[in-house]
Amino acid sequence: MPQSVSALANLYKDALLENVLPFWEHHSIDREQGGFFTCLNREGKVYDTDKFIWLQNRQVWTFSMLYNRLEKRENWLQIAANGAKFLAQQGRDNQGNWYFSLNRAGQPLTQPYNIFSDCFAAMAFSQYALASGEDWAKEVAQQAYSNVLHRQADPKGKYNKTYPGTRPMKTLAVPMILANLSLEMDWLLEGDRLEEVLNQTVQAVMMDFLDAEQGLLYENVTPEGQHLDCFEGRLINPGHGIEAMWFIMDIAHRRQDTELINQAVDAVLKTLQFAWDQTHDGIYYFMDAEGHPPQQLEWDQKLWWVHLETLVALVMGYRLTGRTECWDWFCKVHDYTWNHFVDAEHGEWFGYLNRQGEVLLSLKGGKWKGCFHVPRALYLCWQELEGTSSSGVC
Repeated sequence: MPQSVSALANLYKDALLENVLPFWEHHSIDREQGGFFTCLNREGKVYDTDKFIWLQNRQVWTFSMLYNRLEKRENWLQIAANGAKFLAQQGRDNQGNWYFSLNRAGQPLTQPYNIFSDCFAAMAFSQYALASGEDWAKEVAQQAYSNVLHRQADPKGKYNKTYPGTRPMKTLAVPMILANLSLEMDWLLEGDRLEEVLNQTVQAVMMDFLDAEQGLLYENVTPEGQHLDCFEGRLINPGHGIEAMWFIMDIAHRRQDTELINQAVDAVLKTLQFAWDQTHDGIYYFMDAEGHPPQQLEWDQKLWWVHLETLVALVMGYRLTGRTECWDWFCKVHDYTWNHFVDAEHGEWFGYLNRQGEVLLSLKGGKWKGCFHVPRALYLCWQELEGTSSSGVC
């Protein structure tokens, strides 16, 4: 049945507040050791107690952000504190680098082999510091952010398996996440630091990784921003590219740069045209820019975060530009997403589908899926839809 914009806004709001957040509130909190359980089966039962730093920090961010931007619910702040205090004590090595994983008690399992744990720590503690007013949380956020800036040119450092010099590459993941992270850190940055970092990241994403002719974002390029004819050099990660574009739209809107907004919208639409499965619907996980077989065996799976980030980008693009292509695609992706990922029986969302759209793994959380993409996208889509004056329907 067709739904109006206001009905859609309520759908996203209700899913967030009455379904998804309660699932994590009821099942994920480790009240004995601190932090969160993220390996949850379909019903929410814990099947593994290891704690992955990305997901721990992302959950701190989620509940802190909602406390700051939506409603000052004391239980949301307590949940964030449960994770923040555990992470501040257990999450870093002696040099301040954030581990990848810990056991339940907080003993390190996996070394700090790239900077993305630090990125999510900076995001989490920035929001938690804003929510709690704790000075120690500000210090943690600033230290993690400084670490990211220091390591961005060599994200893996001594843990990099690549032989130096033969085929140097840089990856889209670093500037795209730095763009979003820097906006999160705005209130803690002094002087022109924010604008300096944003200028660098926008330049890198839009000039080095975005192919102007194809309208696609490449996952890896040479240090000079050129293409490489190899598996990694031809790799298109549609979800990453589209997520990066709503980060760019956010920056461009802040600057009232309509040209950059439309450039980002163009890239989203081109990516969807390229990556939409014409046979079974949904967005492919990985693709080869030249149509060769991708090296990732899971290339044709349909993942939750890819579709959710696409919904954010499309509704944001529509609100900022009024372009009907954004709304048409939003309705199409919305229908696929809500018909395939939502678990109407046990709550929350499935993460992994096969190409045909059938549930591949029934878990609600694991090593990579936690309390982040679903609640963030539901919140942002709800807010964007409420800001949309269109009387259109999906």
